[in-house]
Amino acid sequence: MTAVEVSVVLPAYNEEDTIEETVSVTLATLASFLPEGSFEVIVAEDGCADRTPEIATRLASEDDRVRHIHSETRLGRGGALEYAFERAEGETLVYFDTDLATDMRHLEELVESVRSDEYDVATGSRWMAENRADRPAKRGIPSFGYNTLVRGMLRSDLKDHQCGFKAFDRQAFEALAPTVQDEHWFWDTEMLVKAQRRGFRVKEFPVDWTPKGDSKVDIVRDVFGMGSQILRTGWELSVSPRITPRVSLGAGTMLVVVALLLMTQYLNPQRVLDEMAGADPALIAVSAAIYAISWPLRGARYRDILDTMGYHERWDFLTGAVFISQTGNLVFPARLGDGVRAYVVKARRSIPYPTGFASLAVERVFDLLTITALAGTVMLGLAATGSAGELLAALTGGAGGDTAQSGQTAVVVAAAVGVAAIGAVGVIIASARTDRNFVRSAIGRLSDDSYADYVAGVVETFVADIQTVTADGLAFARVGLSSLLIWTLDVVTALAIFAAFGYPLDPSLVAVSFFAVSVGNLAKVLPLTPGGVGLYEGAFTIIVAPLTPAAIGVTVALSVAIVDHAVKNAVTVLGGVSSMAWLNVSLTTAVEESRSAGDIEPETTD
Repeated sequence: MTAVEVSVVLPAYNEEDTIEETVSVTLATLASFLPEGSFEVIVAEDGCADRTPEIATRLASEDDRVRHIHSETRLGRGGALEYAFERAEGETLVYFDTDLATDMRHLEELVESVRSDEYDVATGSRWMAENRADRPAKRGIPSFGYNTLVRGMLRSDLKDHQCGFKAFDRQAFEALAPTVQDEHWFWDTEMLVKAQRRGFRVKEFPVDWTPKGDSKVDIVRDVFGMGSQILRTGWELSVSPRITPRVSLGAGTMLVVVALLLMTQYLNPQRVLDEMAGADPALIAVSAAIYAISWPLRGARYRDILDTMGYHERWDFLTGAVFISQTGNLVFPARLGDGVRAYVVKARRSIPYPTGFASLAVERVFDLLTITALAGTVMLGLAATGSAGELLAALTGGAGGDTAQSGQTAVVVAAAVGVAAIGAVGVIIASARTDRNFVRSAIGRLSDDSYADYVAGVVETFVADIQTVTADGLAFARVGLSSLLIWTLDVVTALAIFAAFGYPLDPSLVAVSFFAVSVGNLAKVLPLTPGGVGLYEGAFTIIVAPLTPAAIGVTVALSVAIVDHAVKNAVTVLGGVSSMAWLNVSLTTAVEESRSAGDIEPETTD
């Protein structure tokens, strides 16, 4: 009996009208150039909702050269191909689109390019000078743009990455597949790009191609899906390897140095240092102790959030996890520390990544809502007392000189984040109190492509965990109260710093401090600088300077802001380092692991 050498996979999703003819044509074409018994045709049926499974099962029962591999859940095009290739028997793995848009006379060249061991990967191309491909503008223009982006951003030498006509040597496939993250339409491109980067021999040859059926540019798949995957792969291959802890720390340090140098253009740094040197060390220590009290509250709040999601952990462990993630945000750019917490609870307590990320999102929503509420309440008070005009004058350049510019930026960012937070909470609460599926209906309006199902599924899983908390009235109130206490302590810390600088804590200073700290923390949400350095100080200063008694000027306000932020960052880092030692967690390892933790792995069946 001849051993199977070539496995041809036909990825099939709702193909009841064409799958039987496609299998017949494929068998006849393979038989024209391969020995009998040396090939198999696999129908990789991917959670179909039509009669494709029944047809595939019948074809397999009628011809022992045909196999049917079934998946109950939707795996996506790339996921279905991998699932089938892993179960295929041949050493040469082939696939092409079931609509047979590529002329089947090219199948022998595709198969033999790899089967002969001349190449590791082979792919048909519709964009080589010598080929014939009927490309209507609505297909050709997006295809040309997409392939141009891939060649430019991912440094590929190929002309066409998405032609559904490819072959792999098994060893090459087994080496590449674990490195490919996409499970849908970008899977082809990622395999080809990484094959080139890994030094595999890749052959691209022209094919005659005729479009079958209708096609259109799809917002979710083509813009959100493919575009984001190009960026993600570019980051993975070109940027991520260069972001070492030393580089990250160096870049963050340089940004801080630049910010300090810019300050010297409108402030006398010696005056700032003199003000800071005159602060009472004992009260600075008290401020650090006050801020430290908020951290067990953060751990308890995180425990309450996870409790509603069905995971019961100790507050002390969760406090350590929060410490580590916040320390990561101070050390690494782009708030990479946020993903660290999901890694810590997964690695140490087996809490799934989706739940880890969703619980973090719940916490962030409550943080933003609480800070926005505090800032809004004080802003209404300022308006009632007539002080809002002074703030408006500062924001329009009437006070503070160049300081106003950084303050304006921070306040604009804070306002945008606050509005977004309120909107997000409103949507989440509304969706939690209705049976209507807002996620799927919204994505459905943008796209009817199968990729939209995948995107909707991921978002639904994520939002479901958030809704679990918002739908539980008692949990919502408990987490909300914890958030209020946490951020009140954040403001009390700043008030202790004012006291250390010798300023009495009168009602007006207390009110302004609530507003300044709230806006400063809202401004820090966007990862514009490491740890929000500069944004927090700018917002704090531009609010405090015009709204407090004349004795507090720009220099003092900035000095208080710097010390306040420094105390909070010092407590965070000290707690983070201690927690890393206690839980035996490497921050750099946690960041690397958390980067690839966002995908939800589907369950599959054979």
